Amino acid sequence: MRWVASLVAETHRILTRGGVFLYPRDSREPVKPGRLRLLYEANPVAFLIEQAGGAASTGRKRVLDVVPSELHQRVSLIFGAREEVSRIEEYHEESYELTPTLPLYGTRGLFRTAAG
Repeated sequence: MRWVASLVAETHRILTRGGVFLYPRDSREPVKPGRLRLLYEANPVAFLIEQAGGAASTGRKRVLDVVPSELHQRVSLIFGAREEVSRIEEYHEESYELTPTLPLYGTRGLFRTAAG
């Protein structure tokens, strides 16, 4: 795993070495659908990746199928090998019901309380 913090450099690395790029939506900020701008970041990269035989997705649909509603619209972006992107889309489609009895997803604090 490598993070260069440059979309162009990451795209070049994935085109030359393979792999997958993930910049999904942040569940902490549900109002924002992603961080990358659709028209001048996600769409150009998606076009290049698809021309090279890969795939680019928002996690739910193909990036190039997203109709922009505003100039600076933001989207999540996942791109790379077609099979890997397809698998990640399947993960996004699955629904998970988290129960509070799971210790990883339970309430954290200084003191544990009995599940009731």
